[in-house]
Amino acid sequence: HLGVTESGTLDTGTVKSSIGIGALLADGIGDTIRVSLAADPVEEVKVGHRILKSLGIGRPGVNIIACPTCGRLVGALFTVVEEVEEAVAEQDFDKNLDVALMGCAVNGPGEAEGADLGVSLGRGRAHFFKHGEVVDTIPEDEIVDAVLEAIENWDEGDEAGGDGGPEDKEEADAVETTGVTKPDLPPS
Repeated sequence: HLGVTESGTLDTGTVKSSIGIGALLADGIGDTIRVSLAADPVEEVKVGHRILKSLGIGRPGVNIIACPTCGRLVGALFTVVEEVEEAVAEQDFDKNLDVALMGCAVNGPGEAEGADLGVSLGRGRAHFFKHGEVVDTIPEDEIVDAVLEAIENWDEGDEAGGDGGPEDKEEADAVETTGVTKPDLPPS
């Protein structure tokens, strides 16, 4: 059983618990955790789940990745990240995938390359990525809805290690004939 006693408030206690519990779990020590915070017990559970998710342990879930920003930041990245995180938390998706939210079109595509889904902000719009490839361009005010729809429509063939190729014979024949497949992301 792992826990950090008297770790502190939601802010400082989250950091201390993440380091203390996370380091031990990463070394294979411990089989249960208890996060103790001077906060609402519901927050303790949320922090515990986040610690486990960051280590790839426990129930599946969507992992939101965001860039730290730089002088190239375009658009309202902080708002987009908060809105996507809130919406994803409300949906409680039971899918393991990484969603990268990047603030510019210069570094964003490279940084989002390792994610299953990604968004790279531009002036009033964003490029939408799937496995590092641009599959759509969407208005900035539609990012949250587009991300949620893409997560909802995500299937096992799309998950990490899958090639994201067509699943049914009709689609496979169409790709073979034309050499093109239509992305299964929301329409722009």
